[in-house]
Amino acid sequence: GKKMGPLKYGLAAVGMGIAAAGTSLAIGILAAKALEGMARQPEASGNLRTSMILAIAFVEAIALYALVLCLIITTK
Repeated sequence: GKKMGPLKYGLAAVGMGIAAAGTSLAIGILAAKALEGMARQPEASGNLRTSMILAIAFVEAIALYALVLCLIITTK
C-alpha cells in the first residue's frame, strides 16, 4: 500500500535480482552437466539436449513467476 512508498520498488528489484541470479546459476549447472554427459556419451546427445531444453524451460518459468510477482508488488 501507500505505507511502503518507494521501498516496494527496491524490494521488488532485490527480489527479481535474487530470482535472476538463482535462475542463471541453475541454467549454467544444467548446461554444464548436459555438455559433460554429451562428452561422455556422444550417442546420447539427442536425448540429453531435449531433456536439458525442457529443464531450462521449467527453470525459466520460475524467473517469470518472480517477474510477475515483482510487477504485482510494484503496481499495488
